[in-house]
Amino acid sequence: MTTSMPSLKVQPLATTTTFRNQAYQALKQAITEMDIYDHPEEVRLDERQLSDLLGVSRTPIREALTLLEQEGFIRLLPRRGIFVVRKTKQEIIEMIHVWAALESMAARLATQSASGEEIHRLWQLFANFEQRSPTDHVTEYSEANLDFHKSIIRLSGSKLIQEMTDNLLIHIRAIRKLTIGQNNRAERSINDHKAIIKALEQRDADLAERLVRDHTLGLAAHVAAHCDFLE
Repeated sequence: MTTSMPSLKVQPLATTTTFRNQAYQALKQAITEMDIYDHPEEVRLDERQLSDLLGVSRTPIREALTLLEQEGFIRLLPRRGIFVVRKTKQEIIEMIHVWAALESMAARLATQSASGEEIHRLWQLFANFEQRSPTDHVTEYSEANLDFHKSIIRLSGSKLIQEMTDNLLIHIRAIRKLTIGQNNRAERSINDHKAIIKALEQRDADLAERLVRDHTLGLAAHVAAHCDFLE
């Protein structure tokens, strides 16, 4: 069975800001949302196609690609093309460890800065799974799972933590989405999330920080044990 390569989902650019900045933001968002680990081949981007999709000349596309390469999102290989960066298993594990440190601190900060209403809204992410097993609706649950982790970062109120996790998100998102349906992880995940929300509601900074850290380190352990395809 052949696996189709992921495609970029982008919209033509407006003219209110520089094309380079718009191209950079559009491509970064599209790359972040790609599933780059659910197939064996590297994802190759085509400059002409990007120009057509975004509705601009190749100059702002090249400038945007240069910025994305500097940030480690893509590799520009002479005479070969443009490739979305894939990480090895060890690199992924290290990135998850960094994410665990950042998100656990975000949870601690959220107990201090997030409003009760903001924390309560986290329950809504899982409302569809009160009567349905997340294992039976793993694609839908995967999106709720990702929204939950991004919400914890946002509720911290720390722009620096948000910026640092943005550059990890392409790989963390792809790995979370790929592994959430494995080894009953979805069911265990939703139970972890509920415990985290309760700790946030109780304003228990130590508990919230520990639960978030342990939850994410569980993903690292799973990748170490089961994701040999990343080698």
